[in-house]
Amino acid sequence: MGIFNKKNPPSRNAYAVVTGAGSGIGRSFALELARRGGHVVCADINLDAAQETADLIQSLTSSHAYAVQCDVGIKEQVQALSEQAEQLLGHAVTLVINNAGVGLGGKFDEVSLEDWQWCMHVNLWGVIHGCHYFVPKLKQNGGGAIINVASAAGYTAAPEMTAYNVTKSSVLALSETLSAELRSANIRVNVLCPTLVPTNIMKNGRLPKQYSGLADQLLMNHAFTTSDDVVQKTLKQLDADRLYTIPQPDAKLFWWMKRLSPQIYTKLLGAGYPLFNKYIKKAGAPS
Repeated sequence: MGIFNKKNPPSRNAYAVVTGAGSGIGRSFALELARRGGHVVCADINLDAAQETADLIQSLTSSHAYAVQCDVGIKEQVQALSEQAEQLLGHAVTLVINNAGVGLGGKFDEVSLEDWQWCMHVNLWGVIHGCHYFVPKLKQNGGGAIINVASAAGYTAAPEMTAYNVTKSSVLALSETLSAELRSANIRVNVLCPTLVPTNIMKNGRLPKQYSGLADQLLMNHAFTTSDDVVQKTLKQLDADRLYTIPQPDAKLFWWMKRLSPQIYTKLLGAGYPLFNKYIKKAGAPS
């Protein structure tokens, strides 16, 4: 495969697998990689959505794209994906994007263990499975790259998002560890930590009504970044061999607040929680 450099960045001419490629950030990753000359396996639990992404790629670019149904929380399906991808692409996989994710919110003592398991099944085990089955192949083929989609929730620790926060902080830790461990194997790792991005995660997640209402209002009334913008920033970071992608100003603010003084940050978060709770109830209420 050779060593990545400016003339041979990992985002160009990639042979890629993208999970959760049926919509949102996953679809944007698949389309952008195709525009950069890559060929893409679009994996999603919803095969119709994955096929729609693959069809878009083939109608807009000269790249090849393939749709595969995969529940990333089931290890056998991810193992099959890792084997099928090489067959479909006719080439060793060079880039893996573990993007599939779900949203879960609610007070800690009101969230069921079944909801915890559902969230961890996708958000954490999905990423673990993706790394587990693809890393050996990347090593065998002389290197490659991995992008794990975490969230700013992985370090902001917002109240009433416990399960989601735990899964995303684990993805962040996994990515940091792999970055150090795999560098000598010519495998780059990047972890994406966005705040609010217009995707289906709110629509398809298990969230209190006030959170869904607040998210809808924010997305309608404010100029938040798009999934395309987030993807372009992430690929730029990957090509520059940087571990972290913190794509938005608010994500960067919370990142530095937490890193500079985690104890003060946590106290402020606790002090502000009752006020925030009143705000989201008001914002999420029907007008």
